[in-house]
Amino acid sequence: MYISNSCLIRLIEMAQKNKTKDKILDVAESLFAEQGFNDTSLRAITSKANVNLASVNYHFGDKKTLVRAVLNRYLEAFMPAVGEELRILSQTDNFSMEDVFSCLKKPLLQLNELRPHGASLFMSLIGRGYTDVQGHLRWFITTRYSEVLSQFTNLIVKANPNLSPETLFWRLHFTLGTCVFTMASSQALSEIAINDYGQAVDSSVVINQLIPYLAAGVSAD
Repeated sequence: MYISNSCLIRLIEMAQKNKTKDKILDVAESLFAEQGFNDTSLRAITSKANVNLASVNYHFGDKKTLVRAVLNRYLEAFMPAVGEELRILSQTDNFSMEDVFSCLKKPLLQLNELRPHGASLFMSLIGRGYTDVQGHLRWFITTRYSEVLSQFTNLIVKANPNLSPETLFWRLHFTLGTCVFTMASSQALSEIAINDYGQAVDSSVVINQLIPYLAAGVSAD
């Protein structure tokens, strides 16, 4: 198969552009998770990634788009997987609140295969978006992945039909806060478990402890 010099040059340029784009995403992800979205400037990202601002503007246009792109690397893997778990659960006759929350476990742990410590990074980024009042990010998630979010909410209501919309709002709010704190502190929690209880834990163990707690809280009288 013959490839002309012009085509080869375009392929090389495309590969270089993709490499630059991935480098920007990697650096932005690290800084966003560590410092938050509000306290991380584009200058800090370009400096650490060793690229110019024009590269960021070329690939992403602005900071908001970059924020969404960083999180969407996880969401585009996580959300469809959650949707499939919820779809399977919805076909059963009876299920509990714990069953609904358990649908998050496998998709969340699979993020560790997508990126090193992917589950913790993902939850930390979600938490940053929440605490940094990134309204555009919440809009992005709720519009792009509205179907999966509706699936999740509908199954929670079916598991406990006595929940009013207002109560559901507050309990899901508290659920998010608990998840973010737990995942962001997973390393410290692991060290405490080893030092105080002689138990080595990983993300799976933490999630197994977390799910019954969340389920009990959301379904409480």
